[in-house]
Amino acid sequence: MTRSVYYLIGAAIGIAMLWVALHLWDASRASIPAAVAPPAAERSAPAPVPSIPEAATHYPLDPKLAAGTSATAFDLEAALAELFGAKTAQSMFRLDDFPRRLAASIDNLGRSHGSTTLWPVNPAGGRLVVEERDGATFIGADNGLRYTPYVLLIETVDLRRAVAIYARIYPSLQRAYEELGYPGKHFNDRLVEVLDQLLATPEFDTPIEVRLPSIEGPLQPERPWVLYEFVDPRLQSLTSGQKLLLRTGSVNERRIKTRLAEIRRLVTTPAAKR
Repeated sequence: MTRSVYYLIGAAIGIAMLWVALHLWDASRASIPAAVAPPAAERSAPAPVPSIPEAATHYPLDPKLAAGTSATAFDLEAALAELFGAKTAQSMFRLDDFPRRLAASIDNLGRSHGSTTLWPVNPAGGRLVVEERDGATFIGADNGLRYTPYVLLIETVDLRRAVAIYARIYPSLQRAYEELGYPGKHFNDRLVEVLDQLLATPEFDTPIEVRLPSIEGPLQPERPWVLYEFVDPRLQSLTSGQKLLLRTGSVNERRIKTRLAEIRRLVTTPAAKR
């Protein structure tokens, strides 16, 4: 199996989740005072945070999902250009050691903290838009506009084709996942578990309050805005992927979840029933 085929998985099953997450990551990089949030007396209490579903014991991947694909039929740049457009594909992906990058990134989305050093796509620039009012800081109402182009891109991906490619090269991802320290564990199970976590992310139609933690000592961070955290401890305790999803805003979050739900259906449904 050619190296370029391994890399293509990034444009396949991982794209809807990782493209979102990696472009959400920049939402925590800075703050820009914007419009004002509702007065304190008008703030609505956050909705209860739903519990994260437990992962099933095993979701075996049906090899027949790969029907119609070939291990040598893909040219990476051409395939990416077809899926996303040539300009986007050229600027988006980090192709070195891609199976490990993808496996590690999906796994980290389901944990409290996730390192960006192994992310398989280049993070976008930009800063988190926040609103200040009565001594409180909220994620800005206009912050979600920054993600609209990315959400539109996600909605154009051919997920059936993506899952076929995912099934065809699954062994390389399984090896990479085990080498990360999970011998005997199934990567597809972890993918489904993380998808379930993301789909369980709470939704809010009111501004979400955030804060910068106090930094004691003479050494202060050069970019304190990357330390923004949710004031509500229930939200702060969510996984890194869930917290990233919250920052996109309620409209984008719902649209992204629609695509994530379809990915989950495809990777857990036998080919004959798709």
